[in-house]
Parts: sequence; structure tokens; C-alpha cells
Amino acid sequence: MSSRKLKHVQNSHDSEQPILGWEDPHISRMFIQVCLYFYCKFLWRCLKFVVRKLTGRCELQRICYNTKPGAARTMKIEASLKGSKSKRLQTSVSVHPDAIEKTIDDIMELKKINPDINPQLGVSLQACLLQIVGYRNLVVEVEKLRREPYDSENPQHEEMLLKLWKCLKPNSPLKARISKQWCEIGFQGDDPKTDFRGMGLLGLYNLVYFAEWDTEVAQQVLSDSLQPKYSQFSKAEWEKKKFDKAIGYSFAIVGINITDLAYNLLVSGALKTHFYNVAPEAPTLTHFQQTFCYLMHEFHKFWVEEDPLDIMEFNRVREKFHKRILKQLQNPEMALCPHFAASESLINM
Repeated sequence: MSSRKLKHVQNSHDSEQPILGWEDPHISRMFIQVCLYFYCKFLWRCLKFVVRKLTGRCELQRICYNTKPGAARTMKIEASLKGSKSKRLQTSVSVHPDAIEKTIDDIMELKKINPDINPQLGVSLQACLLQIVGYRNLVVEVEKLRREPYDSENPQHEEMLLKLWKCLKPNSPLKARISKQWCEIGFQGDDPKTDFRGMGLLGLYNLVYFAEWDTEVAQQVLSDSLQPKYSQFSKAEWEKKKFDKAIGYSFAIVGINITDLAYNLLVSGALKTHFYNVAPEAPTLTHFQQTFCYLMHEFHKFWVEEDPLDIMEFNRVREKFHKRILKQLQNPEMALCPHFAASESLINM
């Protein structure tokens, strides 16, 4: 073959090589998405600039003046601060609670807002920041409890565990610290400490709070979990269901599991809707525990409604319940438990 033909063949092969990989659909799609992102971001900033010129108000002012207090306002303020091009505004959502007042002054100065002319803006921003910063701190506090293991050598841990028994079974003294009696309140063995591994002290804290502050409800849920009351069935039908092993669940184990559900709702940010609507300032551990009480009560009712064949259906029922709660929390006006017994002291805060 002549050198001219070889050169021609080589050039034809070279022309078939993709240039910089642009023929790859994944790379092309990624490039288009990046371009759209920056285009939309640029367009959004231009729109904000035009609206500010027309209204004479920055985005923070428009949110505070046009959105009523609660989750809708606080979540918009949070998104606005996080999405700001100013580092000072971005970091304002993670300041120490004691620095919030100074942070408000910095925001007003940066946005060139006269506090004397707009006194209500500072008050509204402070309330929102207290909730935003408080939520972040609550996540840290809850995570710390979750990571702390139960220690049977720690007197405080042991005292809390014994308090749980006394609240749930006041008329049945515990015969020994290591005892099969623990199974009566839903633990798996004769020493509950092994059941707290997944959620650490957080599971114990929640169970004790439920038993102490909503004692009547907690005792009723415990009783029903041991002997479910399907009042809509006749005695014969109920006997058949007992034979089919539809006999409830382990109260304490389910409480630890619902603690995990509440923890995930908190960490994912799903509970912001609820907390920003019920906590006038910073949400606290008490708000979280009160929410756990509500979830325990609601899950018990949901379990009865679902009428599972046996405990093996627990994960299915739990996942369905989880999705229902998530759907409720998508409503910006949602407050999960405004009238629940454990929350009565918090409503008037």
C-alpha cells in the first residue's frame, strides 16, 4: 500500500475519533445542566435586583412583610440567607444564639436598612434566626444523646431506667435489676441496656419523658400493645385473630424505633415545619420529646388501623406511617401536636 493511501486511511480513522468526549450523552447532559444552573442563578439575581428597585425593599423585607409568622416565613428567610452571595449572610444561620442581635445589626447595615424606619423588621428577623439557629443546635444536642451509649455503671442512667419502670408499672415492684420482668414493658431480654444500642440514651430519654409526662396515655398504649383491643370484632373473631398472632408489639422496642423515626425527621429537616410553627423562639429538646410522645400515640392508632397479621409486618407499617407524617409536614402550616397533653405547657410559651 502506498504512503498516500496509508495517510488517507489514517486521516479517516482520526476523523472518526470523538472530540473531547462531547458525543457522550452523559457529558452533554451534565454540561447543559451546569449552563442552566448558572443561567437561572443569573436570571434570579437580575429579577431580585429589578424587584428591589421597583418596591424599594430587599428580599428579606418582602418576606417579613408579606408572609405571616411561622414556618412559611422562617423557611423563606433561611433559604434567602443561605442563597445569598454575601458570606456574612450565609453564615448568619449558624451563629451562636448570643450573637443573634449583633448579626441582625450586621444584616441591616449590609442591606442598608434604617432600623428606625423599619423597627419591625429587626424583631421579625430575630425571631426567625432564633428558630433557625435553635433547630441546628437541637440537631447537635439530639445527636450527642444518640451517640452516648447506655452505661449500667452510671447511676444517672440506672436511675432513669428504674424511673421508666415505676412510671409504667407503679403497682408492680421490680424484683431485681436483671429480670425477665423487663419483657412486660417491651424489652427483649432481662437487661434493657442491650436494647439501647441503636439510639443510645436518646431512646431512654424519650421513653422516660413519655411515661412521666403522659403517664395515662403511655400506660394505656403499653396495655394495648400487650393485649390489643379490637372493639369492632366479636369475641369469636377476636379469638381467631389471637390465634393468627395479631397480638400487638413490644412497647419499649417500638419506642426506640419511633425515636429513630423522629431522629431522622429532625436531621433531614422535615421537622422544621412543625417546630417553626410551635416554638415561638428556639426549639428545644423538650419540643423534640413532646413530638416523640405524639408520634408514639399516633403510631399506636395507625398500627390498630392497619391491622397487621403479625409483628413481621412492622417494617411495612412503620414505613407507611413515616410517609404519612412526611406528607403532613409538607404543609407549611402544619403543627403535628398543638393539643397533645405533653405539649400543653409549651403552647403558652
